[in-house]
Amino acid sequence: MQALISNHLDQLARKNYQAIAKELQTPIEEVIRVFRLLSELDPKPGRGFSDESIPYIIPDVYVYKVGDEYVVVLNEDGLPKLRINPYYRDILREQAQSTGEAKEYINEKIRSALWLIKSIHQRQRTIYRVAKSIVRFQREFLDRGVAHLRPMVLKDVALDVEMHESTISRVTSNKYIHTPQGIFELKYFFNSSINTARGENVASESVKEKIREILSKEDGQNPYSDQELVEILKKQDILIARRTVTKYREMLGVLPSTRRKQVV
Repeated sequence: MQALISNHLDQLARKNYQAIAKELQTPIEEVIRVFRLLSELDPKPGRGFSDESIPYIIPDVYVYKVGDEYVVVLNEDGLPKLRINPYYRDILREQAQSTGEAKEYINEKIRSALWLIKSIHQRQRTIYRVAKSIVRFQREFLDRGVAHLRPMVLKDVALDVEMHESTISRVTSNKYIHTPQGIFELKYFFNSSINTARGENVASESVKEKIREILSKEDGQNPYSDQELVEILKKQDILIARRTVTKYREMLGVLPSTRRKQVV
């Protein structure tokens, strides 16, 4: 095992057992046995002693199906109810006729506070409108899942809610929505399109999901190469380049076929 770790990790990653066995003058069965033992070890053993808390995602928006319609509800739990302290309003009323610095100072701070309150409410309304727009565009996804995600860009929602694309981008950053299909970042719904043989478009996330499904059912001893994935997708009317399949596979965290092959 020490020899494998010190001198043959690269070959081990490529599962080139034959070459390792030859260099170490060891039966290939012994190399495989030690590899299996090595794969059971934890490269970060200190994780078991960590008390670091796990950050949980709290959705900013909830989507519920009521009858045949989807209802959007903002999550305002923990959002403080801001208001102006009546003490300062009373001071202004008492000094209605005065023009001192204190009155002007209080007026300025009240104007700033009102602006802040208005801005927070406006942002909440914007998030609500954007979420409503996404729900309108992605009805098929809400009904049937990721495979039916519709291609959509920021401009589509911007035109729908009559706002600038930059506003939509800011509002959807680090915001999450709870749907019947799970919790997703709002930006998840903005994705490019892939052409089909029938001249239609499918969302790139839908194609990733199809690749995930194909790989989950592959033969471990004969995993699909990226070119084979291209041919399988082509049979499903999805036209996609091999380099794009490679990119999507890597985004899914899946190793190349040469490194996925299982040893009998």
